Amino acid sequence: QVQLVESGGDLVQPGGSLRLSCAASGISFSLTNMYWYRQAPGKQREWVAIITSSGNTNYANSVKGRFTISRDNAKNTVYLQMNSLKSDDTAVYYCNSGSGVWGRGTQVTVSS
Repeated sequence: QVQLVESGGDLVQPGGSLRLSCAASGISFSLTNMYWYRQAPGKQREWVAIITSSGNTNYANSVKGRFTISRDNAKNTVYLQMNSLKSDDTAVYYCNSGSGVWGRGTQVTVSS
């Protein structure tokens, strides 16, 4: 079955950087579009970024120019490089393969 395991979340100061990872199994990873979402306290889950199977990317306006999504098909892993972090980026971050299966997420807290 599909399994997604996110990691890399941490407490970071405003302006800092983090790289999140998501290890996927149970899917044909190289053929699958991969997504990052996030859910802030008291808010609905929102889409953050997509990387297609061919490597094309797109981002939510709120993170464009600061976040970069990438993938390593040999490792069945998708990444989210997050730079110039703001307090508004505080959330639990999830990856998704479009299968409807969610991992446990990884907590990112941006605070001084």
